[in-house]
Amino acid sequence: MARQDMRDREERDSEFVDKLVHINRVAKVVKGGRRFGFAALVVVGDQKGRVGFGHGKAREVPEAIRKATEAAKRTMIRVPLREGRTLHHDVEGRHGAGKVILRAAPAGTGIIAGGPMRAVFETLGVQDVVAKSLGTSNPYNMVRATFEALKREDSPRSVAARRGLKVSALQARRRDTDEAPAAAAEG
Repeated sequence: MARQDMRDREERDSEFVDKLVHINRVAKVVKGGRRFGFAALVVVGDQKGRVGFGHGKAREVPEAIRKATEAAKRTMIRVPLREGRTLHHDVEGRHGAGKVILRAAPAGTGIIAGGPMRAVFETLGVQDVVAKSLGTSNPYNMVRATFEALKREDSPRSVAARRGLKVSALQARRRDTDEAPAAAAEG
């Protein structure tokens, strides 16, 4: 029975892709010299719309990475994706001095984003996105700001449900508002 549980857990873990974003080495000065510790920032995702990040600290690098990976799996969020490849709409997020802008992109664009944000999008399963980080280059704040932005991402289905409409009615409304300015410009 225990062997079956282990096999199930391994299968569940294998569906996740984890990326090491940053390792920080810190030193504590003691009587005999310096004691080194390591802090790791890891992003974990299933490449189908679920992603999480975690932070782990330990004396050795592998142990810090393991702790960070476990923390990331505990704090996963689900992000609605359009056609399974990009975001539904443009969104901003901020955390501390970190501010990020995420924009939906047409097919074939690829992931245009800086290091820590790129890791988040790759593990999330986004193929086309344009992202810009303003403010800080601190990987921790960049990742947290990206997650704040992703939490604000809404699908047309959830918006329609909130407003008590059908998705098709929402889409029709959107087409009407897009065509009105174009008609005004022509006339």
